[in-house]
Amino acid sequence: MRRLYHKIYLVFIVSLLTVLAISGVFWRMGPSNSPRAIENEIAGEIASATLPPASAPTYEQQQAVDQLAGKLHADVGLFDRHMMPVAMAGRPVPPPAAFDGSGGWMMRGRGGGGPVWTFRLPDDRWIVVRMSMIGRDGPLVPRSRMAGLLFFFTFMAIAIAVFSYPVVRGLTKRIERLQAGVETLGAGNLAARVDIEGRDEVAQLAQSFNRAAARIEELLGAHRLLLANASHELRTPLSRLQLGLELYEGKQDPKIKAELKRDIAELDHLIDEILLASRLDATGTAQATEEIDLLALAAEECAHYDDCTLDGETVTLKGDPRLLRRLVRNLLENAARHGMPPVRVELRRASGFAMLSVIDSGAGIPPSEREHVFMPFYRLGGDRKGAGLGLSLVRQIARLHGGDARVQPRPDAQSCFEVWIKTA
Repeated sequence: MRRLYHKIYLVFIVSLLTVLAISGVFWRMGPSNSPRAIENEIAGEIASATLPPASAPTYEQQQAVDQLAGKLHADVGLFDRHMMPVAMAGRPVPPPAAFDGSGGWMMRGRGGGGPVWTFRLPDDRWIVVRMSMIGRDGPLVPRSRMAGLLFFFTFMAIAIAVFSYPVVRGLTKRIERLQAGVETLGAGNLAARVDIEGRDEVAQLAQSFNRAAARIEELLGAHRLLLANASHELRTPLSRLQLGLELYEGKQDPKIKAELKRDIAELDHLIDEILLASRLDATGTAQATEEIDLLALAAEECAHYDDCTLDGETVTLKGDPRLLRRLVRNLLENAARHGMPPVRVELRRASGFAMLSVIDSGAGIPPSEREHVFMPFYRLGGDRKGAGLGLSLVRQIARLHGGDARVQPRPDAQSCFEVWIKTA
């Protein structure tokens, strides 16, 4: 039995039958004031009112037993307190001792003949009744307790089997579909997703799988794009370096040497940003965390730029100082390259976050491009300034610190970048 739904189904049925069996045992061994005992007591009182007393002559007791047997269409036996026969009507019935002196329905006596009912009278005499299988109104089929219990168990087992199978099979089918999705994803189809059905743990597992698959597809897509764009971007400074070296070997011109130094610095900066973007995608966590005064850090970076002012309040948070410094520097470099002076930097608190705004006097970014500028290697309008990784790193670093970055124009400034970083 390898299939999960077979195991669940079998455990469910066996557990139910076990509960029913235990319930039947407890009912069978119930207290003396159970409905069975009350039933025997009432029957004994009625029979003792019909039969003559134990001191009556034997022929009177025989006559009463004959009348009772005729009314019941049954074999009836009357026994004294020592379980010796006193009167008998119809076929002989076994004495109460054959049933260990217990009352109620018995499946069959030692002599056979069908189900027998035995009970004790208040004066300690015993009556044993064997119902005839044929009566005036047709077949008489007494229901014994054991037969009824067996019928009940059988009915319950069939009912549960019928109604539980679709539930169990539906559950395991969803798990099988989830398994197929995992295998499809493992085979290389990164677009594999599974349908989410219901609101239970299996549905939550399917949601987790879809999120994980989407994240894997996104990461691999980003890495492919990074590799493709990196190879393209690295080719330009390398080509300039090769050409500059050839020219410098022929002329030994200081200007060419200065150009070579700039190309080397640009290449070094580009490689650094590519490696940082790749590492942030791979790790997803800050490697160094310490207390940082963000206002002081922003002031140090603003000091490297002309026409740049800083205004705000002191905000202390935990983070990676090197990454946060890169975040502020990239925003300032973006404003210097693509915006217009003067540049304003504002820092304030807002609901557990530090809000950093970098504002310049440029024309701003069109609404349709405001999300694209945060994509790696994306350049607005074919602009060739920079590698297109600065703003992508800004968003990565902000999200790494529990925040995000966005383009948020103001009424007095169309070019404004906002970054919020979690402080608590």
